[in-house]
Amino acid sequence: MHRTLLLAKIHNCTLTAANLNYIGSISIDRILMEKAGILPYEQVQVVNITNGERFTTYAIPAPANSGAIELNGAAARLGITGDRLIIMSYGQFTTEELKTYSPTVVIVDEKNRILEIRYYDDLLSKT
Repeated sequence: MHRTLLLAKIHNCTLTAANLNYIGSISIDRILMEKAGILPYEQVQVVNITNGERFTTYAIPAPANSGAIELNGAAARLGITGDRLIIMSYGQFTTEELKTYSPTVVIVDEKNRILEIRYYDDLLSKT
């Protein structure tokens, strides 16, 4: 049996642009993607803290150290510049894999600069 759990999260990032005329996805600063462990074209769930919207799309890298978090295509209608977002990816794990499983959480400031990286490796041992 496989279980689906949080793999990575970029927490409380700021939306820097919304481009309706782009062909879809969310652009994320390449460094933020790397630190979170989100791969290019990986499926992500986006939660807009500001307006409550939730949607699924795929991540594409924006220039490194740009701080860019941009909604593209139809998703651009689900947020405006300045909105706060949570971007999450999930993984499917076997019971054996869960023994060494640890989600990565990248916490950023209002300019999408990394404040802290957390690894929640102790959560499953408490359940």
